[in-house]
Order: sequence, then C-alpha cells, then structure tokens
Amino acid sequence: MTEQDGGRRALEARLRQLEDREALRGLLMRGWRALDRKDWDSWIAHWAEDAVLDFGPWGETRGRRAIRERVEAAEAAYPAMQHHILNLHLEVEGDRATGTGYMWFVAVTEPERADSPYAMGGPYDWEFRRGADGRWLMTRQRLGLWWTTGEDAGDRFAAPRG
Repeated sequence: MTEQDGGRRALEARLRQLEDREALRGLLMRGWRALDRKDWDSWIAHWAEDAVLDFGPWGETRGRRAIRERVEAAEAAYPAMQHHILNLHLEVEGDRATGTGYMWFVAVTEPERADSPYAMGGPYDWEFRRGADGRWLMTRQRLGLWWTTGEDAGDRFAAPRG
C-alpha cells in the first residue's frame, strides 16, 4: 500500500464517521418530530424490532410494538407536545453506535391552559445498530427523569396494569 492509499483510506474512514453521525442525528430529529406530531408509524420505524426502552418510572419495555403502545398511551392526553434533544453526542464504531443527550419535554395538558405547560427533563442514553439495509436503528434508549414542573394531566408513569 502506498502512502497515498493510506491517506485516502484514512480520509474515507473519517468521512464515513461524519456521515454515520449525521445519519444518527437525522434519525433522532426525524423520529422526535414524528413523535411530537403523534405520527406513530414514522416514529416507531426508527426502532429495531428487539429494542428496549428503559425509562426510570416505567422500568423496561421490550420490543418495538410494546414500546409504541406504551408511549402512545402515555402521550395520548397531550393536545400538543415538544421533545427537545440537547447536548447531543454520538460515537460510532463500525455498525454500532452510542449517544448521549438531555431531554426537555414540554406539553400542553389542557387546550384552554396552554399558558401553563407541563415539563420534565433528564438524561438520554442511546444504543444503535446498522441494519442489513444500511439504515441505523435504535436498539436501546435509557431516559432518566431528573425534574418536572407544572401539573400533568394524568399519571403517565404508573406501572402497567394486568
């Protein structure tokens, strides 16, 4: 291998890292915009079939279908909501990746009370893998609940019944 070949390979590897991190950032941004619109099909398409959602008050929810059902039910009562991802950091190693950030969630609990939203925040930790088709999928999301403010319209964090 020539020095030029080595330089080109190093450049290609750096470019691949940048492209992968941008693809992961796009996955999160598209997914969370879909979540805010309650476009559940688009949102859940970003998750692997065997994904795990680990949210402190709920514990773990396993599998794409169960995750969708859990989150859809929890957010059904919010007429409007915004999920913000802050301080995002992504690391890629081949076909696996991890990410960290902070969540700031704001929701209107009653349409006539839009001036008094409910909000909560905490840390995100993600794990991703590249699928056979080359697309990145979320395999695990851990979300901690550090703070809340305002009045929620219901107990979103109760353990499931049954």
